[in-house]
Amino acid sequence: MKLLFILALSIFSFTVNAQDIFGKWKTIDDETGKPKSIVEITKKDGKAYGKILKLFREPDEEQDPLCDDCTDYRKDKRIMGMTIITDMIQDDDEWEDGEILDPKNGKIYDCRLWVADDGTLKVRGYIAFFFRTQTWLPVND
Repeated sequence: MKLLFILALSIFSFTVNAQDIFGKWKTIDDETGKPKSIVEITKKDGKAYGKILKLFREPDEEQDPLCDDCTDYRKDKRIMGMTIITDMIQDDDEWEDGEILDPKNGKIYDCRLWVADDGTLKVRGYIAFFFRTQTWLPVND
């Protein structure tokens, strides 16, 4: 009985500590360290998708820009409201096999997402063996 209680407690504590990628995240510019946007990650048909909800723009910048450099169906569409993370599939604690768009340059990268121990979201975009990992911060409404 005692063993069963310990096992149940272990499973419960693992479930409570497990974090998921869903919710709102503040993206940070790698070069300036300034916030770039708020992205909301949601689940649809078992896959994860991320959409830009808000942009942090300087007063002299276009406040509602278009994705001029996009080469797919998002070409010349508004970045605000745009889905930039698509078709992510869960593999244990990570989400992978999807894509992420960088609306700044229109490039599409393979993507991997996971929540770090500190509660931040790690977002890795890569082509072959070359990759870049960003840290996104949770947004508490």
